[in-house]
Amino acid sequence: MSTLRTTLFVLFAACTGLAAAPACAQTPPPAHWHADDTPPPPPRAWRSLDPAQQDVLAPLRDEWDGMPPRRQAHLLEKAQRWVTLPPPRREEIRERIARWQQMTPEQREQARENRRKFQRLPPAQRERLHAAFERFQQMPPEQRERLIREWRAMSIEQRLRGLPPEPDAHRPPPPPPGG
Repeated sequence: MSTLRTTLFVLFAACTGLAAAPACAQTPPPAHWHADDTPPPPPRAWRSLDPAQQDVLAPLRDEWDGMPPRRQAHLLEKAQRWVTLPPPRREEIRERIARWQQMTPEQREQARENRRKFQRLPPAQRERLHAAFERFQQMPPEQRERLIREWRAMSIEQRLRGLPPEPDAHRPPPPPPGG
């Protein structure tokens, strides 16, 4: 497979997979889920949060008092971690959240499905995709934009022809040469 096709495939797979990351950060754990059998924490009123917590959680102000206590506790833990992040990492997360919020429900579901597919890949294949995405991120912007344009111009058949063959777990390996 050509380097261009490999890069285009990895670009597509990685970009759609990354779009799902904020979904995971924003999806609350199920109401019945908890790590142990401890009783739920008491609800916390918005006015009881300190100014730093209110600053971090400001987008949730209007819905905070109606949230389940476990969800509030989970978000307070995330807020505590947030203040320890370096500013560039915070900005990166804000940008991902903004992209996620601009997506349609269909785009969000597609991103979730792509993430599920990625997670089902064998670890070695996930590592290869991650490494290829990292290489893509290091490319000059003009080169990345060119690859994106080329990927979008390809038909599905062209994209699929550029993919490496999937290993068939049910087929035995070929016999050794000369045997």
